[in-house]
Amino acid sequence: MKAIVVAGGHGSRLYPLTNFTHKTLLPLCGRPIIDYVLSTIRHAGIRDITIIGNKFIDKIREHVGSEVNYVLEEEPLGVAAALQLARNGNENCPLLIWFSDNITNIDLKSDVDGFTKGAILLTREVENPSDFGIAILDGDTVIDVVEKPDIPLGNLAIGGIYIFDERFWERLDSVQDSPSFSISDVTRQYLVEGDANIISVGENTWIDCGTPENLQRAARMVQDGLFTIRGE
Repeated sequence: MKAIVVAGGHGSRLYPLTNFTHKTLLPLCGRPIIDYVLSTIRHAGIRDITIIGNKFIDKIREHVGSEVNYVLEEEPLGVAAALQLARNGNENCPLLIWFSDNITNIDLKSDVDGFTKGAILLTREVENPSDFGIAILDGDTVIDVVEKPDIPLGNLAIGGIYIFDERFWERLDSVQDSPSFSISDVTRQYLVEGDANIISVGENTWIDCGTPENLQRAARMVQDGLFTIRGE
């Protein structure tokens, strides 16, 4: 399995903090977000990692070093275009797709070691479902996902961290030209085919650091010992 960390875009939700640096380099109690992301990926046993970054990618490279691959997103053209930049070298293998705003203390090693096909999706209950892809349930089974619904459809979010089998790219190709494309257009294919496993995580195991409020909350959680750099 290989990993792709999606760290492109403008980081506009974190303006003005991201005017002069990349959002993944913003600190949580003295350590940048990217350190928490990479430590979880490496702890899962994945060593082949590609980071897709924006104009600040050299700052990421300076901090992280040459052990990972880097791809420059020269112009933000959406998630599908960003992922396609990392396609070379990441085909014909299972993939961990990680949107860099997210950190988790979930141990993914057993899921990575035992993965064979389909998809693995992380879910958790959220207070602001209109900001996430929301799972549609049939009983206790997730059967679909609706991206950022305008009307209440539940509060179980799918987002940020995904494991896909080697069919990911063909599935991305089939939906990427949709004018309202989101990663949910890919996850939906696995869900409706009954080919996705769901990991339900708690409130204190996963957080999206993409807003100033959540960044402050994540820092408090690090301070309380809920998130750590694995192996240190």
